[in-house]
Amino acid sequence: MKIVTDTITLATSQVRELVDITAEARRRVSDAGISDGVLCLYAHGATAAIMVQENADPNIGKDVVTCLEKLIPDGAWLHDRVDGNGAAHIQAGLIGPSETIPVRAGRLDLSTWQNVFFCELDGPRTQRIVKVTVIGE
Repeated sequence: MKIVTDTITLATSQVRELVDITAEARRRVSDAGISDGVLCLYAHGATAAIMVQENADPNIGKDVVTCLEKLIPDGAWLHDRVDGNGAAHIQAGLIGPSETIPVRAGRLDLSTWQNVFFCELDGPRTQRIVKVTVIGE
């Protein structure tokens, strides 16, 4: 079994946004040379997350952000007294920091309508990091 680790580094431009990192994830799988296994993606930071979501309609990302803002609004949390980003921490916790995606025949085994997104919940940031682990043969 082979294990390959790498990093995806990106910048974000909005307070909350979904950034498509599918092309970067595919490149990491290709570079790893693993035919069958899994890709694990992990967002560094307590106010960021990783999500597999529809890729065809750009409104889906906007809808996700709108839903999160309605469910978990800014300014209502005890942590806001510390640094004003309580909502971002809760939103990130609900989505989760990681995704594991099957690799089959050297490719991500996503469905036609799925892509991988980095979820920025406390931006904008000049640097966000996603840790990449590809495991397989």
